[in-house]
Amino acid sequence: MLSAFKIMWLVVVFDLPVGTKTERRRASGFRNMLIDEGFMMKQFSVYLRPCQNRAAAESLADRIGKCSPPEGDVSVMFFTDKQYGLTRNYAGRAELEPEKKPDQFTLF
Repeated sequence: MLSAFKIMWLVVVFDLPVGTKTERRRASGFRNMLIDEGFMMKQFSVYLRPCQNRAAAESLADRIGKCSPPEGDVSVMFFTDKQYGLTRNYAGRAELEPEKKPDQFTLF
């Protein structure tokens, strides 16, 4: 069993310009890159992904930084699985379960 203090969650939040066709293409490309990297969309500009440890999370955050569009703001936040487990999600007034980490991490 993996430790809830070793597993890290990455939360990527961003605000990218979409005023021109080029900006829209860059924003879509960035979102698609996050999905290709295994992120789940929480909201339109908020994406989540568990990582098996901090080193993997740091490496992924570096790749995200290198792929960020030249304009706009991108933030990558790190949470342990234990911290992320304290998240409360609501749809209207109904409380929802937080996203679950996968039972097994993909090695390739």
